[in-house]
Amino acid sequence: MALKSTIYKIDVNIADMDRHYYQQHSLTLAKHPSETDERLMVRLLAFVLYAEEALQFGNGLSDETEPDLWQKDLTGAIQTWICVGLPDEREIRKACGRANHVIQVLYGGRTAEMWWAQNSKAMLKLNNVTVINLPETEQLSAAAARNLSVSFTIQDGQILVSHDGGSFEISPVILKE
Repeated sequence: MALKSTIYKIDVNIADMDRHYYQQHSLTLAKHPSETDERLMVRLLAFVLYAEEALQFGNGLSDETEPDLWQKDLTGAIQTWICVGLPDEREIRKACGRANHVIQVLYGGRTAEMWWAQNSKAMLKLNNVTVINLPETEQLSAAAARNLSVSFTIQDGQILVSHDGGSFEISPVILKE
């Protein structure tokens, strides 16, 4: 018998002063059986960083043909394709052919830095790719809960995360824009 996804109910308050986006979202996230709390929360953070009305969670781990998040226009054309993790460079190139803008969110500390060192030349050749590294996600992972209320305040590229257990800052590093 296959393991089922774990459902997370997350109330998110976003105050993004850099993009002038202020919104509250009630999200239901399915955590794949092979997914860690850290990856789930990085997916949530990717949503927060690029939140728009049409941005939706994709099947990601469950379906290799879909990203973790995407935004389509009214014709069904993919405008934004967002993935988290350390994919094969070919997967990113393939996504570039399917979407107007591809965003790769790296996490994992030293492992992400090694991935970038190995793939940076290929990434720098692609015109429609943004690569972001989240060097410290331990506190984000620790904040994961099946029922969570969390606020994200973004100003000058810095992210303040506040939840019932406290608050902390995350400093994303833009490797390629």
